[in-house]
Amino acid sequence: MAKVTLTVNGKKIEKDVADNTLLVSFIRDNLNLTGTHVGCDTSQCGACVVHVNGKSVKSCAMFAVDANGSEVTTIEGLEKDGKLHPVQESFKKHHGLQCGYCTPGMVMSSIDLLKTHKNPSEEEIRKGLEGNICRCTGYQNIVASVKGAIGKV
Repeated sequence: MAKVTLTVNGKKIEKDVADNTLLVSFIRDNLNLTGTHVGCDTSQCGACVVHVNGKSVKSCAMFAVDANGSEVTTIEGLEKDGKLHPVQESFKKHHGLQCGYCTPGMVMSSIDLLKTHKNPSEEEIRKGLEGNICRCTGYQNIVASVKGAIGKV
């Protein structure tokens, strides 16, 4: 067992966890933050993306102990004062989801993309979301959602 100290969605958390606990399991099982999804267990789908120190990370490919001392933001941590994050709002406005399973990871990856590319082309958006798989939408509305959030992140 190891003691892990993290700041998750602005709240300091201290817990004992097994050394092999994945960050996604820690988030879901220990913190009951179930917006971060587990889609494949092989780091292929991106449903588990969270931000660790401001960068997108597939939380199914990182141990909780490796995040010790970090600041973690999950999909639940994006809403501020009852308002959705601009990327969440754009996904809602542009119908960037269908079943919604991939949406938390898509939103988190989109935020990171828009922080590093202030005015991405459609090709850059598609390239930036390559590690996220959606089996429902065909990606058109996801790309439109990211475009709709340009300049708002």
